[in-house]
Amino acid sequence: MGKATVLVTGGAGYVGSHAALALQEAGYPLVLLDNLTRGNHNLVRGVIDAPLIVGDIADRALTARLFKEYPIETVLHFAAFAYVGESVEDPGRYYRNNVAGTLALIESMAAAGVRHIVFSSTCATYGMPEVLPITEELPLCPINPYGRSKRMVEQILEDFGAAHGLGYVALRYFNAAGADPEGRLGELHHPETHLIPLVLQTALGQCESVRIFGEDYDTPDGTCIRDYVHVSDLAAAHVAALEYLRAGGASGAFNLGMGHGYSVREVIETCEAVTARPVRVVAAPRRPGDPPRLTADCGKAKRVLGWTPQFVELDTVVRHAWRFLAARQG
Repeated sequence: MGKATVLVTGGAGYVGSHAALALQEAGYPLVLLDNLTRGNHNLVRGVIDAPLIVGDIADRALTARLFKEYPIETVLHFAAFAYVGESVEDPGRYYRNNVAGTLALIESMAAAGVRHIVFSSTCATYGMPEVLPITEELPLCPINPYGRSKRMVEQILEDFGAAHGLGYVALRYFNAAGADPEGRLGELHHPETHLIPLVLQTALGQCESVRIFGEDYDTPDGTCIRDYVHVSDLAAAHVAALEYLRAGGASGAFNLGMGHGYSVREVIETCEAVTARPVRVVAAPRRPGDPPRLTADCGKAKRVLGWTPQFVELDTVVRHAWRFLAARQG
């Protein structure tokens, strides 16, 4: 089966750029689409050898033109807002972009006969699970507009699959982390909300301190435990999902994580060890809706997609993130 062109929406963002790099290395022709609201053109310049179209997924005329001009067979869809707190403060923005924008994209795909999509979903679709590790069979009960927006898109994909034969894979990430092992790409969010880059920025002197939100959880050290998954492993999962769909695989959702968790304190201590620099920590109250533990059961992705994470040690994830951030400061 030949390599058909792939449209990567949000291709100048964190996970989207890493997925584009993985696709490029697998020999797929690419087109990147990003409105650069959260993406970074400088991140992919000189790394991804593909046209970057600056525009919005909600622009039906634009996406129709792209589907006409390029032999696009599959879409990898990353273009979304992804800050939980912001979604609570401004839910309309999340429903307009994440839901209405995606609906416009999918309708444009259907009109052009593009039959496959790999969707960047999230473990936030599960809400506050009562059973760990989390399997795909657990109920989806998101507790914030961000998680609800992703759940709505999964439902849209299911309905378009039934009505129009759209083949889809929804990949429910846990905590994306790390950077390209060769230092070509990494995490550049503005503002930054992810724990590992915040700790590393503090080690670099770019932030005064790191806040720990809650130190009295029912965990070994009192801080929340999360399942971190290396961004390059996420990228590999997208390539595997694309090839699975192209080979005739059935639509479905898959968890992506390491399969075990690390506490906030363990993350901070690992960052201090990797950087050989102290990090100032400030205690803060719990954030509403933060579960004590979130860990993934990734057995389905391993069985069906043939995906196994390669970077399963926290110090490796941190070392790759540190290499990228420290090099940019230098």
